Amino acid sequence: MIGATFDSTKTGLLELLRYVDSGKMQLPDFQRGWVWDDERIRSLLESISVSFPIGAVMILETGGEGVTFKPRPVEGTDDSLARIGPDTLILDGQQRLTSLYQALMSPVPVQTKDPKGKAIERHYYLDMERAVDPEADETVLSVPADRIVRTFRGEVKTDLSQAEGEYGQSLFPADQVFDAAGWRRGYNQHWNYDSQKMELFDTFERLVIKRFEGYQIPVITLGKETPKEAVCLVFEKVNTGGVTLSVFELLTASFAAENFQLRDDWRAREERLKGEHPVLRGIQSDDFLQVISLLTTMARRRNASGEGTGVESAPGIGCRRRDILRLGVADYEAWADRAETGFIQAARFLHHQNIFNAKDLPYRTQLVPLAAIMVDLGKEAETDTARQQIARWFWSGILGELYGGAIETRFARDLPEVVAMVRGGDGVPSAIGEANFQANRLLTLRTRNSAAYKGVHALLMRQGGRDFRTGERIEAQTFFDDKIDIHHIFPKAWCQKQGIADKTYDSIINKAAVSAYTNRKVGGRAPSVYLGTLERDASIVPERMDEILASHQIPAQLLRLDDFWGFYATRAENLLKLIEDALGTPVVRDDGLFTSSAPVEEYDDGPVEWEVDEPLEVDAG
Repeated sequence: MIGATFDSTKTGLLELLRYVDSGKMQLPDFQRGWVWDDERIRSLLESISVSFPIGAVMILETGGEGVTFKPRPVEGTDDSLARIGPDTLILDGQQRLTSLYQALMSPVPVQTKDPKGKAIERHYYLDMERAVDPEADETVLSVPADRIVRTFRGEVKTDLSQAEGEYGQSLFPADQVFDAAGWRRGYNQHWNYDSQKMELFDTFERLVIKRFEGYQIPVITLGKETPKEAVCLVFEKVNTGGVTLSVFELLTASFAAENFQLRDDWRAREERLKGEHPVLRGIQSDDFLQVISLLTTMARRRNASGEGTGVESAPGIGCRRRDILRLGVADYEAWADRAETGFIQAARFLHHQNIFNAKDLPYRTQLVPLAAIMVDLGKEAETDTARQQIARWFWSGILGELYGGAIETRFARDLPEVVAMVRGGDGVPSAIGEANFQANRLLTLRTRNSAAYKGVHALLMRQGGRDFRTGERIEAQTFFDDKIDIHHIFPKAWCQKQGIADKTYDSIINKAAVSAYTNRKVGGRAPSVYLGTLERDASIVPERMDEILASHQIPAQLLRLDDFWGFYATRAENLLKLIEDALGTPVVRDDGLFTSSAPVEEYDDGPVEWEVDEPLEVDAG
């Protein structure tokens, strides 16, 4: 929080609520809606009635040059306050202040929720007799909007719709707590100035009303010079709402202060990108902002270098949270169209790599540097040499499993390094240099949860893998949504009968992409049996079937002999060669790794970006 200043003091509850009522204290637009339920509101009022602490409030002074958020009035206040520029914004304490304002200062019912989350309207009362009894609990009563409490049969249990009902049951309306004199006069008149009732009110006023009037809340005030990223960091650390705000929501509020509707702009772009390109259907708003941040900061760095600034002093390239929060509307408008085009070019690149759907994309996050690279290179990215170089970087990231953790720093290196490689610079991107695939990793790739698992299958499809029954390239079937799934080559049931460990037969080495219909034909039978069935039913000659199997790097003759371990070692070697071609570097082998004598590798699906269920198989048994 460099440059941030703050002050801490105590402020009266009434004073804070008056600020809210006048519009001098409002909410930043990134604050989510008010959500407190009826039970929490009653508990809050009871805490104040006995002078228990309810926590501190944090506010931000407005008017600073570095922080501009669109304000909005607290729920329950007059709509006209939206035209007023507030002095402060509530960062922490929204739920408490909104609850207290609506319950204590607003004559209209409080909009809240019941325990099941259903929207309800309530008024709150303080039971005077219970409130002055030190042994009593549940001193706050919640009643419906019409102020009539009914039994489940609809019979009137408590009627507070008229003031006489309140007086008669000594139930003090919470919205009169700061202006009790008028209610007291009506109360005394109702009871004909009965001494006991007057004494009850005197005691209630001294023990309860005075506590509300004198209640102090700790208030932490951040100065107007506090940087935006510090404000957002503080908000997320102290906010009691329990839901982390995205950088997109925070930037939306900032842009709104300049009358730019970021959410509407992104919604239109999202619809175009996801509607026209299935492989992009997983992208998120933050991904788009990261691309713009990379392009903006790279342009700034180049401009600084062009003006003679040294490499060490030039601004850095970045897309971390703080970098995105420093974007202005002008930055967004300058790069948004080009960023959208970059994602479209990235989708086309992925099609060339035989990746057509978001679920088959190994790393959604890798779209960020890929799109930025496409923007920066422009037409230069369309040459065959450039595509091969970008592909090597792309597959290095997947097979090296480099994009599963905190990756913003890697993005900042990827963009200039890949661009430099394509433009003939010395050296290779660090992602290529750091990519390392161990041969034994094949043994632990067992589900689609890992990027490398998806990557190997995409490489097989890029090699022209065909369906066992139709002979059609899987890429065409995938594109036309023919329910392509990953299934065992030596069926599960067959392997179990042979005593082969599940960790072995579940490896990617024993899996191939085929249609669901073909998988049903395979069933749980030996390969020598199901191949004959497929050839007969589809009128495929053995030589053609061998070609189809070879398109999956499957040794046909070993499959026909039901030689599991011969097949296992040979196909593993074939897959490793595919991986080597993609990486451009050799993979070290271990003798005997893919034999029956090799130890079974413990299950470890490796870095996971998000969970994807393994397709349901139909193997018999």
